[in-house]
This record gives sequence, structure tokens and C-alpha cells, in this order.
Amino acid sequence: MRWADDGFRYGLVTRALHWLMAGLLVWQFTGMAVKLIVGRAPITAFWVGTHKDIGLLLLALLLIRAVWGLANLKLRPPHQPGFWGLAALVGHLVLYGLMLVVPSLALLRQIGSGRALEFFGLELMAGQGVKTDWMTAPANAAHGLLAWVLLAAIAGHILMVLVHRFVWKDGVTDGMIGR
Repeated sequence: MRWADDGFRYGLVTRALHWLMAGLLVWQFTGMAVKLIVGRAPITAFWVGTHKDIGLLLLALLLIRAVWGLANLKLRPPHQPGFWGLAALVGHLVLYGLMLVVPSLALLRQIGSGRALEFFGLELMAGQGVKTDWMTAPANAAHGLLAWVLLAAIAGHILMVLVHRFVWKDGVTDGMIGR
């Protein structure tokens, strides 16, 4: 397995970033589902207690993935021509856009809250003690809603993986999943 993409398959770095982020997104959405179903409980406190840290990690991984993806852009397996290729391109852009916007809104809210910004207990930025409404309002209004839109986009992505794999059997998924 090559480190970089090669035009036919995604390389080890691309695959590792994809599956690491997929696992972390499962963690995030499972935690929020537990919160909605169970309410306040010790398991909810544990899961939700990691939400900000995992969100910040996802944002960092997305930025790394974007830089890596741009560096490998000409080496990536191409999208199919026609409507389905365009749909795949748009779908991926929506996924990446939401994976950027959702945690960025939360980060803006955290900075605007006046509280310290911490990452797994390490203080990255001291709290200012002053709440800034223009920074907290966008996330309060849109973070949760856009996160659920992201989940719907992820579900669409998974659905298309299954269609490629089991209905069309066109080998498109081999580039990321393999056989």
C-alpha cells in the first residue's frame, strides 16, 4: 500500500484520515443520540464531556485532510463522467463544507463564551471572562441543526457507497474500501 494516492486507489494517509474521521463522527453522533434518548445520566455526561475535544480534533484532522487532498489532487481517482460524477463531486463538497462549518461554529461559540479554550485538558486560550454575543449567536442558532444536516449527508454518502458496491458493482468503492 502506497502512502500517497495513485490515480486508481487512495493511499494509506488518505484512507487513515477518512476512517479516523468516520470513527470520530460516529462517536460524536452516538453521544448526541444518547443525550437525546437518555437525557442527563452518567453515560451522557461522559459522552458529552468529550464532545468539544473530539470536535476540535475533527476540525484539525479536516484541515490536515484538506492539505493532503490538495497535495494529492492530481493523483486521486477521478469521479465518473456525467451526472453521477457531478453528483459525487457536489456531495463531497457538501460533506467537507459541513465538516468545516459545524465545528468552526462551535469553536467561535467557545471563544465568544469568555471561557477558556481547552483541548483534552490543555489550555489553548485563556478565558476573557466576557461573553461576546455576535460570536455565540451563530453557533447557538445553527451548530446543532447543521450537525444533523451533516449526519443526513453522511447517510447519503453511505447509501451511495452501498449502491456502488452492491447494485452497480462498478468498483468505485475499491479505491477507499478495497475488496
